[in-house]
Amino acid sequence: MRSLFFVLTAIAVIGLAFWAYRENYETQEALSEAEDLQAQISDARQRLRVLNAEWAYLNRPDRLRELADINFDRLGLLPLDANQFGRIDQVAYPPDDTLLPILDPIEVSETEVRP
Repeated sequence: MRSLFFVLTAIAVIGLAFWAYRENYETQEALSEAEDLQAQISDARQRLRVLNAEWAYLNRPDRLRELADINFDRLGLLPLDANQFGRIDQVAYPPDDTLLPILDPIEVSETEVRP
């Protein structure tokens, strides 16, 4: 009986050692994957910083003004002027009959509040 207990204990120890070995390598793989993801995030942030810097460089007002002057014949861009905006009385609002009719209004101010 004792030898059976020793054999079962040895098998349990070998099984636990195999499990710990496998978990160790899975943990190392997960840590490696996390480091790779952090590196990818860092690269993406760096690319975003470069793109933001390029965008700011390309959208300089003096550069855009020069491009608008060069391409005036083709684009016809003009500086903004107050006369280019409309007045409120020029807005075409829809007629009142196009609004959805309320067929059965409910008065909520006199209703009781139930707990």
